[in-house]
Amino acid sequence: MTTDPQFMHIRIVLGIVLGLALTTLLKGMARFVQHPGRERIYWVHLGWAISMFVLLVHFWWWEFSLIHVHPWSFIAYAFLIGYVVVLFLLCTLLFPDDLADYSGWRDYFQSRRGWFFGIMAVAYLIDFVDTLIKGRPYYHHFGIEYPIRNITMIALCLVAMKLRSEAFHRGFVVVAVLYELSWIYRLYDYVQ
Repeated sequence: MTTDPQFMHIRIVLGIVLGLALTTLLKGMARFVQHPGRERIYWVHLGWAISMFVLLVHFWWWEFSLIHVHPWSFIAYAFLIGYVVVLFLLCTLLFPDDLADYSGWRDYFQSRRGWFFGIMAVAYLIDFVDTLIKGRPYYHHFGIEYPIRNITMIALCLVAMKLRSEAFHRGFVVVAVLYELSWIYRLYDYVQ
């Protein structure tokens, strides 16, 4: 199979931004190993970092199927770059440069939850268009679960923006990670 030079160029640019997002996450999580006593881990925050890692790996895997998109337009290219920038923003919100203005990870995460979940809701909204880029047949092959998944995640993100409930946030992150892993397994546990 011959690879389209446009696709290779697009993959490289997407890979750079995704690589920066993964670097941000991994570097942030490494802080807990490097300085275990310095900052107390807030496991809801760490759960969302793991969730973002899973989402990024999922997107990187999905990106390979872009090889079937022909022809490429600048609009489609710009849209995908915008989407990965949103994913990168989510990662930078999880791991700021410093926590000097906060009493710890819990305080930081709760104070930034409006931004984090607002941007995450936008990411799931963008995902609809992102999936349509590959055509309506591709979009429809996911069945009814796909729109229900995205609409549910958008709604839960909007609730999470406003709600400080520890029980809700714990439950949300656990369900989000487990569901995403299930979704990936059911969609991609094979190579075509």
